[in-house]
Amino acid sequence: MNNIDAKGHVTGRSVYLDDIPEQKGTLHAVALGSDIAFGKINKLDISKAASFQGIEYIFTAKDIPGENQVGGIIPDEPLFAEEEVHFRGQPIALVVAKDELTARKARKLIEVSYEEFQPVIDPREAKEKGLLLFPSRTFESGNVAEVWSKCEHIFEGKAESGSQEHLYIETQGSYAYPMENENLKIHSSTQGPTIVQRTVAIILGIPMHRIEVDVTRLGGAFGGKEDQATAWACMAALAAYKLQRPVKISLHRLDDMKMTGKRHPYSSDFKIGLSKDLKILAFETTYYQNGGAAADLSPAIMERTLFHVTNSYFIPNVKATAYSCKTNLPPFTAFRGFGAPQAMFVIESAIANAAETLNVPARIIQKKNLLKENDEFHYGQLAKNANATHSWKKVVDNFNIEEQTKEIEEFNQQNHLLKKGMALMPVCFGISFTKTPMNQARVLVHIYQDGSVGISTGAVEMGQGVNTKMLQVAAKTFSINPSRIKLETTNTTRVANTSPTAASSGADLNGKALLIACNDLVKRLKMSAGKMLQTHPENITFKDERILDSAGDLNSTWKQLVEFAFLERTNLTAVGHYATPIIRFDKSIEKGHPFTYHVYGTAAITVTLDCLRGRYNFDKVQIVHDFGTSLNPKIDMGQIEGGVVQGIGWMTMEEIAFDENGRLLSNSLSTYKIPDIYAAPKIIECIALETEGPDLAIMKSKAVGEPPFMYGIGAYFALRNAIKAFISTADIPFDAPLTPEKVLLALYTSVPATKVATTFITTRP
Repeated sequence: MNNIDAKGHVTGRSVYLDDIPEQKGTLHAVALGSDIAFGKINKLDISKAASFQGIEYIFTAKDIPGENQVGGIIPDEPLFAEEEVHFRGQPIALVVAKDELTARKARKLIEVSYEEFQPVIDPREAKEKGLLLFPSRTFESGNVAEVWSKCEHIFEGKAESGSQEHLYIETQGSYAYPMENENLKIHSSTQGPTIVQRTVAIILGIPMHRIEVDVTRLGGAFGGKEDQATAWACMAALAAYKLQRPVKISLHRLDDMKMTGKRHPYSSDFKIGLSKDLKILAFETTYYQNGGAAADLSPAIMERTLFHVTNSYFIPNVKATAYSCKTNLPPFTAFRGFGAPQAMFVIESAIANAAETLNVPARIIQKKNLLKENDEFHYGQLAKNANATHSWKKVVDNFNIEEQTKEIEEFNQQNHLLKKGMALMPVCFGISFTKTPMNQARVLVHIYQDGSVGISTGAVEMGQGVNTKMLQVAAKTFSINPSRIKLETTNTTRVANTSPTAASSGADLNGKALLIACNDLVKRLKMSAGKMLQTHPENITFKDERILDSAGDLNSTWKQLVEFAFLERTNLTAVGHYATPIIRFDKSIEKGHPFTYHVYGTAAITVTLDCLRGRYNFDKVQIVHDFGTSLNPKIDMGQIEGGVVQGIGWMTMEEIAFDENGRLLSNSLSTYKIPDIYAAPKIIECIALETEGPDLAIMKSKAVGEPPFMYGIGAYFALRNAIKAFISTADIPFDAPLTPEKVLLALYTSVPATKVATTFITTRP
């Protein structure tokens, strides 16, 4: 089945926030952000701006009737700064005017004077100064300290992974307007409508039931609108509520890049110990997460990092400690993978470090340590349906990796200034919110008198095709033509207390709830069919809008049955509620069963490097992926391709840069590069692993949103291998992204002999 939104997208008829018709009298708002990273506000003078023609009002913290707080997990983030500012771009005021241009002109007239303090940008410096957003956490298994003496080889190192800009096509925005009886309706470009509803209620000091949040779709999100959409909705809601006028906020791209959070940069230390036969016996790591100026979603992201310490490998002795460091940068936030890519980069760096020093291919170490059935993760859960080895073998066999390796070696021998490199990247990613209470969903299903169906879920459509999958679930369960079904907008009045559409669990959670509601309606309709056709309800089945029993077609249609059921006063509305079973986690001991299942896969990435200029092209990405029993292969394949390219971008070209004063230097599309058609791999091939999905996945179709992103990590190590083919002693710190500039430096910089000696430590002669 094709994506039901495809036609609307290509014809320009899909409705996004900026397409909503504006009510008469709509005002437009622009936020004023701090010009410094850290300091005290000495003076805030809005008088000149307030008197500017066309200005309706300028809001500051003193205008908030409720609590000046938008922090989600930890209440540490004000909507508007009051006495101090803690990052450049932190909102201080909101200018509301007759149009956006007027608001922007007036914003320049606001005068703010500061007492400036020295900002902290580096997470390690923040840790040394005791600047943590919340207490550190440590996950352990086995006994790392005792095992080092039993290791044949021990390696230590440092890994740095950079930030990443979401760069969704639709920037942050919200449109709010007053309703009768002092109620408020908000259209928000958010992944979490209930988060917006709850936080607006806190800001305005009113109950949640007076606030309706509606989301048709998002023009992209990638995690950037899970938490950070909330502040902009609160600003629009505050202005609309106080002025009793419609108010719209739609961020300019430069404001969006400057004022919003991005993927967390990590600085990490690692120590890895191997046996003589290259089994990983011990792994110890410390993560310094740069959380920015407020917690945002950092606690949950740090936790998922700790869950994915070992990626697809079984390591019996693990110790991983993570610190979330408070710096004077915009609060970093959710991004596809949610902390797991940062962890996987560290373990892959440790393996690469060992392999390069021992002069063996990294894939030898990788293969020897892949997870097997019933291996225990370091957090206590057992690996079930562990397809790590299966996917690895299928990549090697189906794509002739050994033959490709020989061809690459021959190519490199024959070419001096062009070198090829290949790397294999296994992935093991856990599916579920790691906070157990978030693993729940509700839906509302109406069957109308004419047999058509309306469905409301808590899932937010943002280009990932979740609406199409929901329609498929209902159409298959009722066995009716998909044209009979309409997916409604995501709305907090119709479906309350929703979890955000995130953690790759939107289809699983909402799909399972939808399945419950549809099956409930099927039971009722079978009872009605029994009455209508004088047969036992248990014999009734539905197929292609026909009513059948064990003897065959009963010459009755879906529409006729629905009409009869309505006249019989059968309830044709159902609510479905789903709470994921089996999952649990005890933070007091950092052990449990936090994931419903894991997604596995392996990718082989090949690159050709121009060793004169430092430029490179990715020739192909060849993947074997664990889809389970895919509900929609076309949509799932689109997620694979998009995820891979986005992951490659993070690893190779998307470089976020701040100066020592916390100023964003990569603040526009002229200074921040994302993959385009020329940067994408020439070939992306993906083979589905032949497995039956788990029952806890919707119709056994595994989640697919985040796992493919991690395949892109292999691009970094393919590039390393190409550089090493040109100069075996190249000095290549484990520092991503590996941009063409860094590649060029590495191609002509050798590691000093003393440095080589310090990276390789043996505990046995």
